[in-house]
Amino acid sequence: MTTESPTRRGGGARVGIQRFGTFLSGMIMPNIPALIAWGIITAFFIPDGWTPNEGLATLVGPTIHYLLPLLIANTAGRMVYDTRGGVVATVATMGTIAGSDYLIALFNESQPAGEAPLGQVHMFIGAMIMGPLAAWGMKRLDALWAGKVKAGFEMLVDMFSAGIFSFAMAVVGFYILAPIVNWIMDVIGTAVGWLVITGLLPLTSILIEPAKVFFLNNAINHGVLTPLGVAEAAETGKSILFLLEANPGPGLGVLLAFTFFGTGMARASAPGAAIIQFFGGIHEIYFPYVLMKPLLLLAVIAGGMTGVATNALFDSGLRAPAAPGSIIAVLAQTASDSYLGVILSVVLSATVTFLIGSIILRASRKNDLRKGGADLAAAVAQTEANKGKSSAVLGGLVTPDSDARSDSAAAGAEGTTSTDTRIDNVVFACDAGMGSSAMGASVLRNKVKKAGIEGVTVVNKSIANLDGTEDLVITHQDLTARATDKTPNARHISVDNFMNSPKYDEVVELLKSQNDR
Repeated sequence: MTTESPTRRGGGARVGIQRFGTFLSGMIMPNIPALIAWGIITAFFIPDGWTPNEGLATLVGPTIHYLLPLLIANTAGRMVYDTRGGVVATVATMGTIAGSDYLIALFNESQPAGEAPLGQVHMFIGAMIMGPLAAWGMKRLDALWAGKVKAGFEMLVDMFSAGIFSFAMAVVGFYILAPIVNWIMDVIGTAVGWLVITGLLPLTSILIEPAKVFFLNNAINHGVLTPLGVAEAAETGKSILFLLEANPGPGLGVLLAFTFFGTGMARASAPGAAIIQFFGGIHEIYFPYVLMKPLLLLAVIAGGMTGVATNALFDSGLRAPAAPGSIIAVLAQTASDSYLGVILSVVLSATVTFLIGSIILRASRKNDLRKGGADLAAAVAQTEANKGKSSAVLGGLVTPDSDARSDSAAAGAEGTTSTDTRIDNVVFACDAGMGSSAMGASVLRNKVKKAGIEGVTVVNKSIANLDGTEDLVITHQDLTARATDKTPNARHISVDNFMNSPKYDEVVELLKSQNDR
């Protein structure tokens, strides 16, 4: 008998976009530490760095050109077909890198004397294309002879099929994908350069700021801007693209506006939310405040445009991605000649957002007071629905009473647990397997520890990494369908708030009862 968890299978377009955005960011986010390490190496050891070191500076080129794209390819391959997919994806991407280098070398040889040679194209986009493609191809190929190989020949077939297919995909990458990606990067580089030269780069905020609020922040930042920014930073030592989405100024401006001119729970919670957003870098915490007053999109767009314009004016940028988007991370990755521009961009974007947001809030203040304040709990729920996952940080914005009401209202959507199979491995699963699920796992882990229960592990994973060894999987109600597809034999519990669900107490009681048998 398994857990009965009614799942939400509607919202096809929204779920599809969520999955695609999650897949894009999922290739990059696990490798952000490597990108940060590369940024630190660059900041310290290049000739213009803080402590130049000719020997250690030799790490910069190979890391950006080979290591980082291959890490991304391996991650993408694992997402599609576990370790086998990761190996094939890595080899195939190496072929793409070599093909790009070969084409550029041929072009430079044909250049007249005195012409500036073309620089290397770093295959981040190539890895994000070839990695999943090669892993998917290997998965399809294995399916052709699954169960048809004679006993004793399985290892031989497995090893040689992966090796031969890796070779074939490396050749495909060398001759087919490499020229395509070189062309794509040339077009994108020209487009970004044109936006900068014409002063139109701030207009990107018209797309980026609303997309952040409507669940595409990670997809845009880590799936698109980070690969492009890293390529630019490798050429110039910094990139403004790292700041298009990560600037904490607009979010701070919104929360300060609510602090001074908001009403009810929104005003009471805004100061704490501002600290978490600005110093902790969790931007999603201000999304519900914008959803409460959709006109505030004008404020964050104006603030975002101000920040981008300031960075463009001062030619400022970051050496590597600021992840999370905390002011601490932003300053840590700021190029040595960009501190003034970056700091001003944050201050001015926050100021502009605050001023416009204050006007909007003051204009509706009397009406909000008459209604008893805007509904923050509803806005939090809408944000979690937009993002397709629950958030422990967002859950902390609403009062315990509203949490209880939310849990009560969702009781029909939360699963009920049976007791006929022993539970030793409890997994909290979300899109990225990091922030919200990690906090939920921590809450339950503490409850299990206080109850004196031993022999039970409580961990967090991304849904993509569920492998069927889980006994009990806990997910946000919007993600249970995807988790069930990955682990149909596990018990599943759906919750609407990773921090405060009453289901945790039921799980603890279940674990106690199985130990008493």
